[in-house]
Amino acid sequence: MHAETLLTLGVAALAAGLLARLGRRIGLPTVPFFMGTGILLGPHMPWPPVVHETETWQLLSAVGIVLLLFHLGVEFPLQQVLSSGRRLLLAGATYIAANVSGGLLYGFLLGWGAAEAMVVAGIMGISSSAIVTKLLVELRRLANAETPVLLGVIVVEDIFLAVYLAVLQPVVGGAGGPLEIFVQIATSFGFLLVLLVLARFGARLVGALLNTEDDELLTVAFFGLAVLVAGASEMVGVSDAIGALMIGLVVSQTVVRERVEQQALPLRDLFAALFFLVFGASVQLGGLGTVALPVLGAVLLTVALNLLAGLLVARMYRLNQRAAANLGLTLLGRGEFALILATMAATAGLDERIGSFTALYVLVLAVLSPLLASASRRLARFIPDRVMSGSWAYVQHETMSSGCPHLGEVAQVEPAGRYEDGCPECLAVGDTWVHLRSCLVCGQVGCCNDSKNKHGTAHFEETGHPMLRTIEPTEDWWYCYLDEVLLQRRSDEQPSR
Repeated sequence: MHAETLLTLGVAALAAGLLARLGRRIGLPTVPFFMGTGILLGPHMPWPPVVHETETWQLLSAVGIVLLLFHLGVEFPLQQVLSSGRRLLLAGATYIAANVSGGLLYGFLLGWGAAEAMVVAGIMGISSSAIVTKLLVELRRLANAETPVLLGVIVVEDIFLAVYLAVLQPVVGGAGGPLEIFVQIATSFGFLLVLLVLARFGARLVGALLNTEDDELLTVAFFGLAVLVAGASEMVGVSDAIGALMIGLVVSQTVVRERVEQQALPLRDLFAALFFLVFGASVQLGGLGTVALPVLGAVLLTVALNLLAGLLVARMYRLNQRAAANLGLTLLGRGEFALILATMAATAGLDERIGSFTALYVLVLAVLSPLLASASRRLARFIPDRVMSGSWAYVQHETMSSGCPHLGEVAQVEPAGRYEDGCPECLAVGDTWVHLRSCLVCGQVGCCNDSKNKHGTAHFEETGHPMLRTIEPTEDWWYCYLDEVLLQRRSDEQPSR
């Protein structure tokens, strides 16, 4: 019996790794290929299955959920979120409000039931941090101006996930009435509060419990702690995913955080792959046809809501059209959190179509997200200047993919000194010039790069002042040397002369 289990586990893991490697070569994330392996090797195919719906496979899947959420908690940038201010929280809330409310309405429209609608809202409302971060790396956008905002949105979504799981657990768990639902929600939040207090005041004790110079012993200790707290959460009626996330947050405040994060990463990747694989094996192919149209509607709605949220957040941060398109399309990916919610729904005995709906929805978006995100530049061309905010707009066809974070260094708009007769430095040496530019930091006037001496650029190279403006009567634009971004005043506003 043990030999058969080991054999099937080895075959499944090896097949998942090979298929996912093929996916990587064509620029797609690994999640749909792990799920696809589970579908191919699962019990709903015409050939003998490799992955069975047994307690062993379910246990491996549960450990995958625990390690996914535990590692997320460990790497959670709590101090960054607390110091980011209300604007970041508002940006995250914009995405959550758009996608979760849209998902909830869509769930009710499907007519599968109130509990199912809440699950659909969570599935459609929360991005996959794994897919999103992988896209940022593969598309080389880590240095983009919108990337800190994008990562901040993911963090706020993760906070929302913990709260949403706490609320959702008693609803999908079949609580008998309003009073029982209230008691279970209060229990969930009480458990969360205990772990938050532990993170605030008991991190030193937890750090001392885990701290050892031996990496092997450290791995055994944090694994045991994560599984223990997840099991305790399940026993008190709270999702094991919440317990794993919160104890990870506690560990993130300890002295061993970086070592735990490093040691947990390969464990997380292995067991998470098994979780996706087991979920794929539970998908009934016959049910995919019944959810094809609902999934198509959900995908179209998700794309539209994400683009709307991207525009709103870009206006909030005074970013350009390309950044708005990047924000909307990069956050399209759905993955691990959607599958966790679908697993909760299956465990609670909700409508069986939830599993097929989630599998197909995640698969479609996992393929669409990198394709659309890589084509965001084309979409940006169709976003008119008037929908963006601020007095200055990034020129659509001349900007890089990143925005300009140096607007805050602008200290002086009016040119300094006497420049009515031309470039002061060119006049001093008896040379000619073409056009005049003025530094937006100190007001220094110099000639353009079409001029012989290029005094405007020379001033930047000498002082490091990043931004200048044209002072030609027929032009009205700014330029940032560091980001190579051109900005122009909107056509519907009066020039500042």
